[in-house]
Order: sequence, then structure tokens, then C-alpha cells
Amino acid sequence: MPDVIRIVLADDNYLVREGTRRLLEDSGEVVVAAAVGSAPELIRAVEATGAEAVVSDIRMPAGTAAAGPAMEGIDAARAIKATNPGVGVVILSQYAEEAYAFELFRNGTAGLAYLLKDRVGDVAQLLAALRAVRAGGSVVDPQVVEALVARRVRLSESPLSRLTARELDVLREMAQGSGNAAIARKLSLSESSVEKYVNTIFTKLGLNAEQLVHRRVAAVLTFLRDASLRPPAGSG
Repeated sequence: MPDVIRIVLADDNYLVREGTRRLLEDSGEVVVAAAVGSAPELIRAVEATGAEAVVSDIRMPAGTAAAGPAMEGIDAARAIKATNPGVGVVILSQYAEEAYAFELFRNGTAGLAYLLKDRVGDVAQLLAALRAVRAGGSVVDPQVVEALVARRVRLSESPLSRLTARELDVLREMAQGSGNAAIARKLSLSESSVEKYVNTIFTKLGLNAEQLVHRRVAAVLTFLRDASLRPPAGSG
């Protein structure tokens, strides 16, 4: 007889929630201890049922004002892992967006999985993810992995990859409209140092003095175009 996993299921769509419950329980490998429709209910149900794992939609309402601060699937996952680190969490998302995966995994990957919602129909894969997170492992949907790899490739090809962290700080301030004096105050640098950084940025971005385009504007445009390729701070 397979080892049965006790879970809490969360989705604000009743039909999806009950359909997923039926699929999982019919496998004989899962007991759904509670099925809820909001993030606060999910957190309370984990505490009340002693569940080993959670399957949650990435998007859910916060519930009533009395239920506490607004949270969705990823916020709830963080809250659950903070108080019950041994509980595995599988997040289901309709978004093959690497940014959502970064957000889920930014504080660590242990006991977390990010799957696309259409994987619900593949019960074997969902069960494998539940077993993995319960054991402290992590799972990322192959389509999201492809998006992450593509992001890294785009980042490596971006002119911004040539800049140091401090040069990026200076360019970020430039993008907010700050002049050299304001940048110096914000970053605790001398104005001469800022000027050197700015000139180095121009050189690394291939913006020479002979170009007709305003170099400061061109540098900012490069930043605005490619900065979103860089992973969130602290994501590694």
C-alpha cells in the first residue's frame, strides 16, 4: 500500500478545487484534510490539520479584512514555511513566468515546488511533486526551467552584463533622472568618482562621444530595456 500524504488544498475556484481533490484522493495516495478558497484559510488549515504538504493556486483572494493581511499563494507559502518548515508546498500557476519562480524560491528551495496549473491533469507528476516537497526536495516545471535558461541567456548577451554592481547602481540612479551630484549624495561617493563611473558606463555600453545620440539618454534606455532580465536581488 502506498504511503499516504495528508495535504491541504487551496484554490478560490470551487470547481477546480473539488476536481483536484477528486483526482488526488482517487489516486489512493493522498488524503485531503481540508480544501479552502483563500490564503488565510490555507494557513489556518495547515495549523489545524497537521498536514504534511500543501497544494495551492498562486492567485487567491485575501479573504475578509478580519482574516488578516492580504496574501496570495506565494505569500502563504512563505508564512507556512516560516512557522512549519517541514510542510511541503506545491504552488500551481497558470504563468510560465520565471519571475514568479524567483519570488517563490528567493528565500530557499527546500520543500517547494512550482508547477504549471495544467499539470493537475497529470496526477503522477503532481504526486511526484508532493512526495518530493514532503521529503524536503524542490521541483520546478520544465517550461519554467526553459524560461529561466532563456532569461540567463538574454542576460549574458545584454550590455548590462559588462557593468559592475556599483556601475549598475549609478546607472539605476541615472535612470531615475538623478544628476551626478544627486547620485554622489545617494551612493555616498564623490562627484569625481561618479563622473568616472559614468564615463566607464558609456565605454562599456559602446557609447562613444562621437555618437549623435545623447549618451546619458542612450545608457538609460539600455537600462530600462534590459534591467528586467536581471534576477531579483538576493535570488543568486
